[in-house]
Amino acid sequence: EGRTMADVNRGNRPLSPHLSIYRPQLTSMTSILTRITGNALLISALLVVWWLLAASTSAEYFAVVDGILTSFLGDLVMSLSLLGLWYHTLAGIRHLIWDNGIGLDLETAEKMGWAVLGGSVVLTI
Repeated sequence: EGRTMADVNRGNRPLSPHLSIYRPQLTSMTSILTRITGNALLISALLVVWWLLAASTSAEYFAVVDGILTSFLGDLVMSLSLLGLWYHTLAGIRHLIWDNGIGLDLETAEKMGWAVLGGSVVLTI
């Protein structure tokens, strides 16, 4: 017949819990946000490199790029980038603490999650 065991059991296996029934926890949400901010910081770094390259190219090109990055939208992007940088840094410190086996109980982990969120806002302001 040529059927494998995986083919036979394909319809009989239970499904993994889906996001629609999973209650998000602060620790999982902050972990996801750490990944998002890490990727967003790459884009922010590319914008800074673009600005530096424009400065080394010509005064006219620098004026264009500087105008974009210092516009309202540019200021918003850079301010959110700073927030993301502080968040990612504090979340990284939290992970270093966890790597040493400290603060792994749920109560402390949640407090550290709120501290990372609050601390990133305070450090950005």
